[in-house]
Amino acid sequence: MFDLREEQERVILVGVQENGGANAEESLDELAELANTAGAKVEGRLVQVREAIHPGTYIGKGKLEELKILVRACDATGIICDDELSSIQLKGLEEALECKIMDRTLLILDIFAARAVSSEGKIQVELAQLKYRASRLSGLGTSLSRLGGGIGTRGPGEKKLETDRRLIRARITQLKRELEEVRQHRELLREGRKRSKIPVAALVGYTSAGKSSLLNALTGSEILADAMLFSTLDTTTRSLTLPDGQEILLTDTVGFINKLPHHLIDAFRSTLEEARYADYILHVVDTSNPQMELQMQVVYDTLRELKVEDKKIVTLLNKQDKLLAPMVVKDFRADASLAVSAKTGQGLEDLKNLLSSWMMEGKIYIERLYPYDKAGTISLIRGYGILLEEEYLPEGIRVKAYVPKDIYPRV
Repeated sequence: MFDLREEQERVILVGVQENGGANAEESLDELAELANTAGAKVEGRLVQVREAIHPGTYIGKGKLEELKILVRACDATGIICDDELSSIQLKGLEEALECKIMDRTLLILDIFAARAVSSEGKIQVELAQLKYRASRLSGLGTSLSRLGGGIGTRGPGEKKLETDRRLIRARITQLKRELEEVRQHRELLREGRKRSKIPVAALVGYTSAGKSSLLNALTGSEILADAMLFSTLDTTTRSLTLPDGQEILLTDTVGFINKLPHHLIDAFRSTLEEARYADYILHVVDTSNPQMELQMQVVYDTLRELKVEDKKIVTLLNKQDKLLAPMVVKDFRADASLAVSAKTGQGLEDLKNLLSSWMMEGKIYIERLYPYDKAGTISLIRGYGILLEEEYLPEGIRVKAYVPKDIYPRV
């Protein structure tokens, strides 16, 4: 019998602590989570304090020798750098270390390739993979040989071995065309939602903040929700009926992460823009994570890059059930902050009431007596407003209701 199981990759994590930059050790903690999610085993780590990243080999000559010894001592099959490497850096590291060289971007792309389920998700991932490879063909060498298997070799982007520049350009053009068709279809869905006058709230947040779990808890859905990074990539929309009878659509989006590759932002733009076209933003935060503040900043930076502006934002301080003591946090960049738990249901009723009150801000209260030949107007009120009372009298139908401002002239 032959054992056909893929050998688990053993990797060393490498980071650079730049002057005034983010904490490299904390960033490597997250990189370790990403590596575990991709199926690799972290055997060690190395951080160099430098004024700037070395343009040729990412780290300096002395640390490079130290890394070479560490790779041999740990019997590592490769290294993963915490920043996106240029083709020159890839080539320089490969020549010096003679092992597989990977970076944070390649790692995230690999996880996305494993997680993509829908045709749109697969197109987006393949497009991002090809853009990444196109800019690094001269430096890839043997470090990304697809015959070796492992991280960086999965997903639809690995259909062909002869991925030279000409083939990549042709494939990118084809994928962009397919993605444009997907974008147009998404636009039609958005237009349909606009015509229905049903408001949309987009759940955004750092990966593993609990967006899918919250969507499940609020709507009774059964969307995949686990502790793995990027467990869900595909946009999911579910309807939620609020206590006062109003209806709102909740849309889950792909999680954000520090140093999110621009290839992914570009490829997933049509998905991420669900937040841009939503009426409200539900910013989900993992309060049990020590890096909560940094993760919140990453989300706001990404929203700014996507030009998500002038939206009402409620910050949902999730995973309260994991805290040893109640945490009082106020997000001053949001319009409201709520302590919630998708697991226990804490704060979810408060969230529903808040959404109800926000939605009521755009509605006008009416009391009218409609003659029976105008009964069709009541159907309009039912469809777009909130019908509080409906009384049938000899002279007509007496109605008390709230209606949206743009519907008011028609009723």
